Amino acid sequence: MIVVTGATGNIGRSLTRALAEAGEQVTAVSRHVAAVPRGVRHVQADLADPASLEPALAGAEALFLLLSGDLHAPGANPADIIGQATRDGIKRIVLLSSQGVATRPFGPTRIATRELEDTLKSSGADWAILRPGGFASNALWWAGQVRANRTVAAPFGDVGVPIIDPADIAEVAKASLLDDRHTGGVYELTGQEVITPRQQTEAIAEALGEPVRFHELTRAEAKAGMEQLMPAEVADDTLDILGAPTEAEQRVSPDVEKILGRAPRTFADWAERNVEAFR
Repeated sequence: MIVVTGATGNIGRSLTRALAEAGEQVTAVSRHVAAVPRGVRHVQADLADPASLEPALAGAEALFLLLSGDLHAPGANPADIIGQATRDGIKRIVLLSSQGVATRPFGPTRIATRELEDTLKSSGADWAILRPGGFASNALWWAGQVRANRTVAAPFGDVGVPIIDPADIAEVAKASLLDDRHTGGVYELTGQEVITPRQQTEAIAEALGEPVRFHELTRAEAKAGMEQLMPAEVADDTLDILGAPTEAEQRVSPDVEKILGRAPRTFADWAERNVEAFR
């Protein structure tokens, strides 16, 4: 049995489906009631209360650990989840971490994430760590405005990073959960090309088959919107990367291709698959 946390999100949903299609027994965990693929068990639990995971972890051998934004906030203690998992007999844990642990190790949220990685490494379980950069699915933040007035409003319009399709993260997670060769692996996950918000807007327009205007926000305007979805510290960290990425944050990693045997999907691929969100 494999337990997938964050099972209703962009990564967890794809991972749950992929594992089920591979014939694995899967327990999908989310805070709220959710539809899951046929044959998948669903358990409601709040990761802020690790004991609530016990019904999901019972009889399981592996865990995909994806933390919601509030578990990155000051005062959260996600290491307790790893302790709960190992006490309940989990033998393998794949952690969704962040590229920023390596590229910006001294930010408050990065320090906390590094400490979580260290907890996992010393937990006694087999482990693998995935460190993605920006997600292609972050473009869904723009969906409402594209539907309403065919406009994307975002900061740093001409600054690019190699964002990754969450479906590629899910496939790497699946490989890391099922293949012992990935035990002890730390993988940096990016897309295959550097792409700016303005270029993402062009790709969405191409998928729609009609023009979409780009409007550049100030950093303050962007932060005000992001704080509705995540802690202020996470919003600041994200904006730091988007506005002034380091050379390492603009580098295309070989890890997706090394694990999956193919190049990462492009943003245009993602936009075509998700175009209905923008119509």
